[in-house]
Amino acid sequence: MQRVVDVHERLPLGQALPLSLQHMFAMFGATVLVPFLTGLDPSVALFTGGLGTLLYILLTKGMIPAYLGSSFAFIAPILAVSKSQGQGEALFGAAMSGVVYIAVALLIGRFGTRWLERLLPPIVVGPVVVVIGLSLAGTAVSMASKHYGAALVSLSAALAAMVFFRGFLNVIPVLFGIAVGYAYSAAAGLVDWQAVVQAPWLAMPHFATPKPSSLAFWTVAPVALVTIAEHIGHLLVTENIVGRPLMRDPGLHRSLLGDGVATVAAGMVGGPPTTTYGENIGVMAITRVYSVWVIAGAAGLAMAFAFIGKLGALVRTIPEPVMGGISILLFGTIAAAGVRMLVEHRVDFGRPRNLAIASVIMVLGVGVVGDAVIRLGSLEIGGLALATFGGMLLNAVLPDRGNAAVGAGPDGPAGGRPVSGG
Repeated sequence: MQRVVDVHERLPLGQALPLSLQHMFAMFGATVLVPFLTGLDPSVALFTGGLGTLLYILLTKGMIPAYLGSSFAFIAPILAVSKSQGQGEALFGAAMSGVVYIAVALLIGRFGTRWLERLLPPIVVGPVVVVIGLSLAGTAVSMASKHYGAALVSLSAALAAMVFFRGFLNVIPVLFGIAVGYAYSAAAGLVDWQAVVQAPWLAMPHFATPKPSSLAFWTVAPVALVTIAEHIGHLLVTENIVGRPLMRDPGLHRSLLGDGVATVAAGMVGGPPTTTYGENIGVMAITRVYSVWVIAGAAGLAMAFAFIGKLGALVRTIPEPVMGGISILLFGTIAAAGVRMLVEHRVDFGRPRNLAIASVIMVLGVGVVGDAVIRLGSLEIGGLALATFGGMLLNAVLPDRGNAAVGAGPDGPAGGRPVSGG
């Protein structure tokens, strides 16, 4: 029987190093994809993911083995703000999303979680997660359309790893799909390595600073209310894997605090918001190595890799169609996670109240994506924020009067949590 390496156990360097490298490869593809799509520096994302992981381990008293990487949920609002205002403003919104995490963590530490469950039930969170995925569909297809062959090869490879492979390759479908798609693109003459040849071996990542913006705050930060559900789901899974009551000790509030501080730190230096990674949870489940020292080693390696100039240049040579093919799967997975949430929590769409809330959230969220903002007097609120707040308001004011059916809608369950890198 395979030996279990517990949370606080330290392994010899010869054993720990390959295990840490495995964790780094598991998060690599998803972590660099987010900055690639949003125009941020992948090297900075590697650095802030590693730094955020170390901060998280520190703030959770070294009791929760979790790796933090780039969150997919923030791609759409960051793109919207970057287009309408600028990248500095988008980074401000990203940093403020961490403040939302910290505020929720403090409230949970003081009042528990019941208020959060009432504020953000599955009928609100599920449709918002669907909107997050669907709002990015156009971006994925547009990227893939520049060379459908490369996109199809990348998508097919990722699907094969996800569905047919077992073991470690099943945990890294994104990285595997990118690698296969890149090899195909290179053979097809779609890759220009000149920038890699010219890049120095050691180089400083392109750190950037945020610029305050009320629009950025209301467009980006509220998405944290939704990704908190992802965070809770990952913590529950980790708790089951390692066999420790992590929700109680060190507590959900400390875990959210760690993620919030990591996200603030990332936004302050030019990185995307962070989230705990399902890929690395999967690695722990396969290897039965739960040591926070191994996770910390992966974080240190990621931070070191961020200063390898040729690696950053290599990431930037990945053709857009390759990322487009991968994005079709990833963004669809986000939307499907919202549907899964509704299914698992058995949300009954035969009830007019539930049908109304979900309908308004999805139309508001998808309908204003192109404009990125709606103006209510002097207040500007981004589309995803509007969808989230609208759903919360309807959930609070619409009465729940039982099972009166409307139309022929199915009695769907719903639930589940956004999976994987964000």
